[in-house]
Amino acid sequence: MVPFFVLKGRKMRDALMRLLEPPIEALGFELLDLELAQAGRGGVLRIFIDRANEPDTSVTVDDCAAVSHAVSEVLEVEDPIKGNYTLEVSSPGFDRILRKRAHFERFVGERIFAELKLPLEGRRRFVGTLKSIVNDTISVEVDGRPYELPLERIQKARLRPE
Repeated sequence: MVPFFVLKGRKMRDALMRLLEPPIEALGFELLDLELAQAGRGGVLRIFIDRANEPDTSVTVDDCAAVSHAVSEVLEVEDPIKGNYTLEVSSPGFDRILRKRAHFERFVGERIFAELKLPLEGRRRFVGTLKSIVNDTISVEVDGRPYELPLERIQKARLRPE
């Protein structure tokens, strides 16, 4: 395996996701996403969690503290991020990230934003109502017109409440 400190961007994010998912799942939470950003002289590692088996129950401050403690232990041992950084753990918020098929299934009927890796019919960004998910394709209605977006072509997606 390539040492973490030589990884950049998407590869670093994916490596951290693989490293941190197991301890977070062991506590009954789902790792929705993470961000690693430079901030001043150090960096910030932001982790977004949700309850794995109770998605309609809010994540509490105590939940974030428990996950922060477990993640800190893993990061201390593995030392994947060189230099100083701050760890932040939080709930997904009102504009939560949609990353997995199950996330899209849960929010059918809701307004979303989706950005594709490559354009489809001349556009990459879609804001509209998530109508359905069939196989590995979501249907999003934008201004009264349906668009079929394959999951593997979605670069990022999130809820977009009005």
